[in-house]
Amino acid sequence: MCDAAVFRFRLEERSLNGDNTYPNELEDQGLPEEQTIREAPANGEPAAEADMTQEETTEMQLQQAVARAEEYLDSLQRERAAFQNYKKRVERERADQGRVITGNVLLKFLPVLDDFYRAMELVPEDEQDQWFEGMALILRKLEQILQDEGVSEIKALGEPFDPNLHEAVGMDDSTQADSGTVTQVMQRGYLLGDRVLRPALVRVAQ
Repeated sequence: MCDAAVFRFRLEERSLNGDNTYPNELEDQGLPEEQTIREAPANGEPAAEADMTQEETTEMQLQQAVARAEEYLDSLQRERAAFQNYKKRVERERADQGRVITGNVLLKFLPVLDDFYRAMELVPEDEQDQWFEGMALILRKLEQILQDEGVSEIKALGEPFDPNLHEAVGMDDSTQADSGTVTQVMQRGYLLGDRVLRPALVRVAQ
């Protein structure tokens, strides 16, 4: 009997016996499961990479070492330049601070020097005795001390008025001096190096 006839016979037999369950004939007959056939992709041969020779490896390492050395040298040069700039700035600030301190100390001596000049100018020529000569000697020593510290007197009398060096305290009508010329020095002015320690107090021709 063929498989189809056997299958119908079993169905009729189960129906007569009151069994309505559907037999899994596929499992009884052991039919094979469906398999998906996949086409395997064609595998190409991978490109073979040539091994680096010892010479190429050494050359690459040498190039890397040279690059690192150049980087270190550049960094060192930048650090050295920064340190030199810092050193110069510190020295300049220290020198400026020293000049300020020196200027403040010397500025306190200037009124004493002014008093010496006034006292010497008030002594008549016929009364310039040994006492006067002693005072003049002390005055010259004071002037020498100031010169040694870099202090110099500002030129004023007969010079054109310079607001950077002179301070006008009055105007004079003068036919002998050009307008704007210093005609009288009321108080001497001084420079400390190229910095004004004290401006000269002057009168100026109109």
